[in-house]
Amino acid sequence: MDYIRVVIAHPHPVIVQGLSSVLEAQREFKIVARCADVASCIEAIRMFKPHITIAGISMPGIGGLEILAFANSEEVSTRVVLFASAVEDRDLQTFAGAGAYAVLPHDVDLEILIQVLRQVASGRRLRPSDRLAPEEQGVVEKSVPTLTDRERQIMRLVSEGLSNKEIGRRLNLTDGTIKVHLHHIFQKLEVSNRTALAAFAMSQDDPFDSSVED
Repeated sequence: MDYIRVVIAHPHPVIVQGLSSVLEAQREFKIVARCADVASCIEAIRMFKPHITIAGISMPGIGGLEILAFANSEEVSTRVVLFASAVEDRDLQTFAGAGAYAVLPHDVDLEILIQVLRQVASGRRLRPSDRLAPEEQGVVEKSVPTLTDRERQIMRLVSEGLSNKEIGRRLNLTDGTIKVHLHHIFQKLEVSNRTALAAFAMSQDDPFDSSVED
């Protein structure tokens, strides 16, 4: 069996162990190294040539951006997925532009995590506005019908990196109204921040016209 080789690099042992447990339960993944800093991660990439490297954005020795720079400069074949506690919308675009195949929050649903890693392993680069393949969206699809059309518009625009003010201008709504909608969306989807919402949105495959008014 051909395994998807994975290096996990994160300064917090609990997160490393958690990721390890999740991936080891999937037959197609094989963890080849666990690292706590950038230097050991880069050495592991050189040694084991993993298909995927899951790296914390903040790590001893700068962090995920240095790993991205290494992967890009030396044309390493590993695909870097960044893992973060919280990321601003503008940072999602920055990391994607720097070469990250995906940026995921610490509180990402475990099944979404597996789906995203499978997509990355197949060579797909997931941007904030991307979606998972239709055949893999069933696990998260159940939550979407609970959103109103307006809430789905706002969710999609958040995933595209727009700020509240930009969304308000796009939809002709006040900043306060956008905040209220986001509060309801977070409650309905049981996510805690905009990064988690963006990760959820990119797992959806239904086309949605964010310019349509209620």
